[in-house]
Formats: sequence, C-alpha cells, structure tokens
Amino acid sequence: MHDEPTEKRRGWAASLLRFLIIYGLLVVLLSALGWCIWVYVQIEHYAYEDQAAPADVICVFGAAEYAGRPSPVLRARLDHALALYEHGIAPVMLTTGGSAAGDSFSEGQVGEAYLMANGVPQKAIIAETQSRTTEEQARRIVVIARTNGYRRVVIVSDPAHLFRIREICAKDGLAVLTSPRPQVAAVGSSSEWQQIWHEIVAYTLWRMHLH
Repeated sequence: MHDEPTEKRRGWAASLLRFLIIYGLLVVLLSALGWCIWVYVQIEHYAYEDQAAPADVICVFGAAEYAGRPSPVLRARLDHALALYEHGIAPVMLTTGGSAAGDSFSEGQVGEAYLMANGVPQKAIIAETQSRTTEEQARRIVVIARTNGYRRVVIVSDPAHLFRIREICAKDGLAVLTSPRPQVAAVGSSSEWQQIWHEIVAYTLWRMHLH
C-alpha cells in the first residue's frame, strides 16, 4: 500500500520545485529584458545628442576602407570630424583602425590621408593603425591621450556606437564627449535595429568581461 501522507508530501514538493523553477526563469527573463531596455535607452540617448565642445583631440573611429579609399561610412565620420576641427573644437585629430588580413592599407592610415587631402596639416593628425576592434580602438585612444597629456576628447563614430565607446574610455578616467556622424545609406550596411542589437550584446559582454 502507498503511504498517502508521503505521496501528498512528494506531490507538494514536486509542485513547489516546479513553481521555483518557473519563478526563477521569470526573474531571469524580466531582469534580462530590463537590462536590454536600459542599455537601449542609453544607446538612443548618445545617438541623438551631439556633445561636441572644446577639447584636446577629436578621435575618429575607423570603418571599412576600399584599397586606400574610405568607405561611405568612414567618409561620413571623417567629414563630420573635419567639420568639428574647422570649427575649432580641437587642434588635433586622431584616426584609429588597423588593417584586415591581406589589406595594404589600415583604416587609421586611410583616415589620415583623407584629412590631409582636405587641408588638415600632418602635424595635427595622429594615426593609430594597429587596433582591430572597438575595445582595442578605445583602449588605444586612452593610451595615446595619456601619453600626450590629453584630458578631454571628442569621439566621432556611428550613432549607435557611441555609448559603448564612451563607457570603455570613461572607465579609464578619460573625459569623453560624443558626436555622432550623420546617417548615410551604404550598400550592404546593417539596419539600425541590427546595429542596436549588436551594441546591446557587445556592451553586455564587455560589462561581463567576456568580450
């Protein structure tokens, strides 16, 4: 014969376990949703706010280059940074970005050449040509800023990109102002939502020290 009280206790234990599992999953899902919403709000805030103000250097994040010529996205970043330079925001410009395997030019080198072709003297440009990722570019900016005594920098990149860049640089004590480049339509470029989702994931992994 079955012990009825024992069977009831087992039933209650199983029900309680199911409740705790479901409750735990809901907490995790709601926490993840809340985190994603918070990061999204931060991304949108910096994407639409141009903080450009007098600083020590204007930093242009690299993007694709085609055989020594800037892609539409990189050119839009450079043109925006050039306009800031011409308005006297900073006396020095810093271009960043290394080269992909097999490329003859680096993004930083292409950016430097473009700025020089548009009237910026070489002595007013620093080209960083080794970094391959956003995190590497941001950390190189911090190192270069410290080496040259720069305390306040203006970062130019894509709108959705700026929050993560700011957080990485600010973590190392750099005073960061962000200035989004104008939107451009480029063949093969990802949609705004794809960019935002990529930034949410990348920022989360960085905060978790997994990226």
